[in-house]
Amino acid sequence: MRKGTKRVLGGLALAAGAVGAAGAYISKKKKVKPKQRRAPNRPANVWARPGMTVTFRAELMPGREREARTARIKQLLPSGRVTLHEVEGEHAQKEFESLGR
Repeated sequence: MRKGTKRVLGGLALAAGAVGAAGAYISKKKKVKPKQRRAPNRPANVWARPGMTVTFRAELMPGREREARTARIKQLLPSGRVTLHEVEGEHAQKEFESLGR
């Protein structure tokens, strides 16, 4: 083969590789779905709501009956923790018994 022919074939091979890579990139980009955003007026799926009653786990309050370990939620904080009417401080979901769902 002559030198000019080798250059032309090399250029064609390089161009074909570039077109293939661009096609793969574009097809991958089409398959990736954008993250769905929650509507601002629609509330998030949270584990507690104000006014709801929750019961502390027995391990945290040993020797007390269920009624003594139950409190009403006053406020849900942005961190996911809650403040209670009957008990001082902020409390996490792990401190309470599950709802059994």
